[in-house]
Amino acid sequence: MAIERLLVPLSDTVTVRQTVGYAVRSGLEAADTLECHLVVALPYDADVPESARYREDAAKLLTRARNWVEEDASDADVIVETATLGEAEYLFGPRDYAEIFSAYADDEEIDRVVIDPEYQPGVTAQMLQPLERELERVGLPYDEAPVERPARHGRLVRGGESFDRLFATFWISYGFYLVLGDPTYWFDLVTGAAVAAIVAVSLAQVTFSVPLDRVQSPLRTVRFVCYVPYLLWEIVKANIAVSVVILRPSMPIEPTLTRVNARVRSGLPLTALANSITLTPGTLTVRATNQELLVHTLIPAAREDLFDGGLERGIRFVFYGRKSADIPSPEERDDAEIVGGDEL
Repeated sequence: MAIERLLVPLSDTVTVRQTVGYAVRSGLEAADTLECHLVVALPYDADVPESARYREDAAKLLTRARNWVEEDASDADVIVETATLGEAEYLFGPRDYAEIFSAYADDEEIDRVVIDPEYQPGVTAQMLQPLERELERVGLPYDEAPVERPARHGRLVRGGESFDRLFATFWISYGFYLVLGDPTYWFDLVTGAAVAAIVAVSLAQVTFSVPLDRVQSPLRTVRFVCYVPYLLWEIVKANIAVSVVILRPSMPIEPTLTRVNARVRSGLPLTALANSITLTPGTLTVRATNQELLVHTLIPAAREDLFDGGLERGIRFVFYGRKSADIPSPEERDDAEIVGGDEL
């Protein structure tokens, strides 16, 4: 009796139900018996405060998916296995996911992987390299589920949107280059334009998760230029505060982990905020998921600045305009809390 063994990686997307349904149909068409392995990859360290919640969410998703398989299979001969992967290691990019799927496939003698086109296992932005390319590299056969909603990468290649992304990526890259170089030196102006052009051509289609327009892109660039001096001032202030603490004989440091629910969208705005926080001495963004940041703070002053939300307002100004920056602080909104101390 022929058996088809399928591996279906799951994440909580709008197309996950369709993906499971396709896996069941295609598996039963290929063989008399289907062995369906439903897995959730957890890209989180096991000792962070939220790990228990993410494991619970994974268990709920696996339970729902098992019910979907049983519903679609009806009276057919189907075996369902569920598992969570990656709890003992840190998964970062598509290569890590492909390798952990490959190891599981080898252990379970998997024939094929069925990929959800919207698969996004907890990362803050889309993967720069398609997961499919890494699956090909490790020699694992895969099949992308033909869902009704188009894949994310399929929505990023329209002609008008493509030019807008190129335009915005060029100016953002050019601005970064000139901030690090000398904008009054002709050589930096020329080489900066060349580097920005290369970056725009290479990364424009994966940099933005929402469409841009040619009015907002230059406006955001101008607002970003205004934001840079503010960020530099915050870095200088934080350097002084940390230096004062380090030079004191008592070394009054208070390491803590703080969770902040930021009022910025995931993707580029959240990444910009997370990087701004990390650039400021005394704070380090440990993880950024959806709109939630987990930040390690070294001293009370750094934690107070995080609760005050100055950088958050700066990022809102860059991406959404001046009116959007006028919001209550995370502390006032009750969107910030300490979740761990020295023991973490």
